[in-house]
Amino acid sequence: MTTVRKAVARSYEDLTAHMARCHPELSDRLRRIAEYAVQHPNEMALGTVSSLAQAIGVQPSAMIRFANSLGYHGFSELQQIFRSQLVKAASSPYRDRIAALRGGRDGHPLVGDPEHVLAEFVADDIAALEALYSAVPAAALQEAVSLLASAESVYVLAQGRSFPIAFYIDYGLCQLDLKSNLLDGVGGRVEQRARIIGMRDVLLAVSFKDYSPQTVRVATEAAARGVPLIVITDTALGPFSSIARVCLAVGEVKARPFRSLVAPICLAQSLVVAAGHRLASQHEAQS
Repeated sequence: MTTVRKAVARSYEDLTAHMARCHPELSDRLRRIAEYAVQHPNEMALGTVSSLAQAIGVQPSAMIRFANSLGYHGFSELQQIFRSQLVKAASSPYRDRIAALRGGRDGHPLVGDPEHVLAEFVADDIAALEALYSAVPAAALQEAVSLLASAESVYVLAQGRSFPIAFYIDYGLCQLDLKSNLLDGVGGRVEQRARIIGMRDVLLAVSFKDYSPQTVRVATEAAARGVPLIVITDTALGPFSSIARVCLAVGEVKARPFRSLVAPICLAQSLVVAAGHRLASQHEAQS
């Protein structure tokens, strides 16, 4: 029977050292948990007792016994160590990078200098990319990819500074041999062309504050007709929240006259590549 030990580990480093010391004395099941914890610290930080137990192949009660064997009162107390490490790993390198970028190469601010402008954009884009993964729910991504992969035709709409994102999505979907139509506004016929979008198609709109009135009108009219609507935007509280089937909000770390496209382009690339994987899986299943 595994004995209960005094909890001396209040940092991740101390915890891993403590587990290494205790490992030979643990039962087979608890040893498996310890090995999983060292190999998958992020999962330990974010998972539930049930999900972790299933991943490891033990009973949930074993997770509690594991925490007790290390001297903790319960699993949540142990998990807090992993969560603290996850926050530290995510935030500290970012703060260091931002401080270095904003300080210039020699540690002195370069306000107004082209190098400083570059540093500011790089710093903000690092923050945007780090926030993107947690900002977009996995379920929303799954639904968006499913809609794109199953649509008879995809119509892509954006105006102004959002247009490069729409252009890339259209380009990427065409590379996958999907029927993609870029509503580019040539000849001023966006709204007329949008009227042919059917309920088996998908409209993917890209729009950020200050939202293009035409994009909002076309999206609203299409959604009212039952057309599935996917929106890439800055906030879920914008004009598309009540009409979009899937709203992918990338946020904006810092307001600028020229919005950075790094995070939304990254999201657009992810949608296209994931749709490609989905189509490949469908073709394999049919063959």
